Amino acid sequence: MTRLGGPNANVCYPLQEDPELAEAIEPARREAAVDALVTRQVTIPAGAWQGRPVPLDGGIGLLVLEGVLVHRVGIDERYSAELLGEGDVLRSLRGEPPTSTLTLTHNWVILEPTRLAVLDERFVRQLGAFPQLAGRLFTRSVLRTRQFAVNMAIVHQARVDTRLHMLFWHLAGRWGRVRSDGVVIPLRLTHTTLAELVAARRPTVTSALTDLARRGVLRPVDNGWLLSGEPPSEISPLGGEARYEGVAEGG
Repeated sequence: MTRLGGPNANVCYPLQEDPELAEAIEPARREAAVDALVTRQVTIPAGAWQGRPVPLDGGIGLLVLEGVLVHRVGIDERYSAELLGEGDVLRSLRGEPPTSTLTLTHNWVILEPTRLAVLDERFVRQLGAFPQLAGRLFTRSVLRTRQFAVNMAIVHQARVDTRLHMLFWHLAGRWGRVRSDGVVIPLRLTHTTLAELVAARRPTVTSALTDLARRGVLRPVDNGWLLSGEPPSEISPLGGEARYEGVAEGG
């Protein structure tokens, strides 16, 4: 991914905004690392991601500081989707050898205004003084792959209502917030986006959502979606059990 939505760019301190990254540095050097590692920042408004390229040179990629994005991959006008947010590391494969003989379409949709730290070649030079961070950033890429694998396991469920129920509990592990009547996932996901996330037709998703609402387990609310009851038992072997600790504690 190498495009941004507008000309605004300034600087940011990734370790200040992403404390989990800073924890990779030993306490005695952590404050120095937070102050030393400075990158460019780009801001993208909600909507289709369009604009001029973001130069990375020999850098690592783009670190999501804030926002929610959907990565869509299509073959013959049928799309799958990947949901991304804070802490994810993105990188364009432009210039790399093709990995598929199929003709693929890639595009991005910004669901919530997004800020990205540009981990470019200059950042890599800064990183030389704090090599522990390289492993932590690589772990972020591995976690993204694992989350996508969980989503693939979900879409292999036979029933679309089951896929949606499992998907929302999977999303709750990352974005969920507990309140008295259930768990809110504060994501404005349209029926079309949900259809791409669960590999189904949009009318089928609409019918399945209606059924889940009738059963009292999932319904739309002003700021997203509300889950009630317990996660489906099938979610356990799909991974992400550590994520649910955040939901139990209020996120």
